[in-house]
Amino acid sequence: MKEVVILNKEFKVGILGATGIVGQQYIALLQNHPWFRITFLAASKKSSGQLYGELIKQRGHFLELNEELNQMTIFDVMDIERAKENCDFVFSALSGDQTKEIEQLYAKNGFGVVSNTSAHRKDPLVPLLIPEINASHLDIIPEQQKAYGWEKGFIVVKSNCSIQSFILPLFLLEKAFGVE
Repeated sequence: MKEVVILNKEFKVGILGATGIVGQQYIALLQNHPWFRITFLAASKKSSGQLYGELIKQRGHFLELNEELNQMTIFDVMDIERAKENCDFVFSALSGDQTKEIEQLYAKNGFGVVSNTSAHRKDPLVPLLIPEINASHLDIIPEQQKAYGWEKGFIVVKSNCSIQSFILPLFLLEKAFGVE
């Protein structure tokens, strides 16, 4: 039987791409989570400086936010120094041509990057993580850090939502009955 680990620490996290639909989903899932406290929101330069709650309402989105997030200022995603002051690691919901470079920049600056993007899914040194199935793939992170010259930072990605929705039942069926 596996040992259950209870976390007694609250991690300060940032959301990259916080104003997009995926970023908003991260916020919805994490804003009242017992292990994570959202302390840094980043998006494009045009969103920088605005209050998150006001921007979301202006766009016609109706994400229910706690008061802290409602009043949180959005920073430019390239403001790495501000991120360093405010969070331990980041969840990335970025999109666009610069995603790969931005995520690597965060990793280079010591951040753990949990990415929802496809930018690194084909990199053999970046674990594509489905925690219930392949948590052991995290063991490659020291090799990733060495290859990229990152002292503390790292990148992990999640599978796309289509695969994620059916792979766990298939895994459990395989485990219980074998699948040909």
